[in-house]
This record gives sequence, structure tokens and C-alpha cells, in this order.
Amino acid sequence: MAKYYDVHPDNPQPRTIGQIADSIRADALVAYPTDSCYALGCRLGSRDGIERIRTIRKLDDRHHFTLVCQDFAQLGQFVRVDNDVFRAIKASTPGSYTFILPATKEVPRMLQHPKKKTVGVRIPDHVVTQALLAELGEPLLSSTLLLPGEEEPMTQGWEIKDLLDHVLDGVVDSGDCGTEPTTVIDFSGGEAEIVRRGAGDTSRFE
Repeated sequence: MAKYYDVHPDNPQPRTIGQIADSIRADALVAYPTDSCYALGCRLGSRDGIERIRTIRKLDDRHHFTLVCQDFAQLGQFVRVDNDVFRAIKASTPGSYTFILPATKEVPRMLQHPKKKTVGVRIPDHVVTQALLAELGEPLLSSTLLLPGEEEPMTQGWEIKDLLDHVLDGVVDSGDCGTEPTTVIDFSGGEAEIVRRGAGDTSRFE
């Protein structure tokens, strides 16, 4: 059964955030809210977490996982960013964007795209997610909570608890979150390529 965490949306309770972080460090897989929609998250090096996310979402090995980072300094540890791309990403974060970039050696090989050696990164604009990332001290390995055959991601904590209780270790609920997945921009080739249009405005990348 998944543990249900009721978190205040504006003033996350430090004790509860600490409990969630401790569970993630112990290899838990949790559903948590972001500024775009709910995501599945586990610790960076969790092979079990990756396989469980793949199973829940029925993903193949070409799927780009995302490292959800607290800030730009943390993001820079895991991807290579040249000056032009730096400015474009800096102007769009925090926000509802995922950027695909070449991975550094800090990113476990199992997270990288098998051929491109790339990974997704993002910095969310969400109080609860930011509190959790600050407590963890490292990125969350994440994937949008979009179930197979569904066109829209899940957005309600209680609904996620009911439906996925048997495959998750925790559900973090802080009320309403976004209802659209992130906009995905691929910078791995040097130029901005819009892979998915979502919650983030794409005009600056066109």
C-alpha cells in the first residue's frame, strides 16, 4: 500500500517533507505534484525505481527520463550546456519545461538515452517539489504520470492513491497542480527542437 502524505501547498510541513525524502532515499517510488502535472519519482540511482516506472508506464529503453533539479547550479552538474543554450534555459526556469541535453558522467548510464547519451532535465516552479528537492539534496529521477492508453496525465492525489496503491510506495498530495505535462525542448543537436508542446510557452523556441 502507498503511504498518503497530505502536504500544505504554500507552507509544506518540514516533518512530512523529511519523511518523504527519507522514504525516497530508502528506494521508495512516489507520485508527487509539480507545476505541470503529477510525476513518478525515485532516487537518482534506483534501478528498481526505474524498472517500476517502466512497468507502470509501459516504456521502452528509448524513453527519456527526467532529472528534476532544485536549481540551475544542480542542473549544470548533470548536463552539458553551451552559452547560447544556457541563456535560453535560464530564461525559462523555473517553469513547465523539460530540456533534453547531453549527459555528463554524473548521470548513471541506465538513465541515458542508449544511442544519444542524453537525459531530460527540468527545474519546477512548485513550492512542495522545491521543498522536497531541498531536503533530498539531489535531483529526483522522474517521469510524467501518464498511464498507457491515456491522453492526459493524472492530476488528483486521491485518484492516484486509489488506482496505483498496489504499485507505489507513496502519494504526495498538496491540492491542485498543473493539468498539462511539460513542454519538451531538445537541445542535444545545438538548436531548439520542440518535441512536445505542453504547459510551457513554446514561442521563444520557435
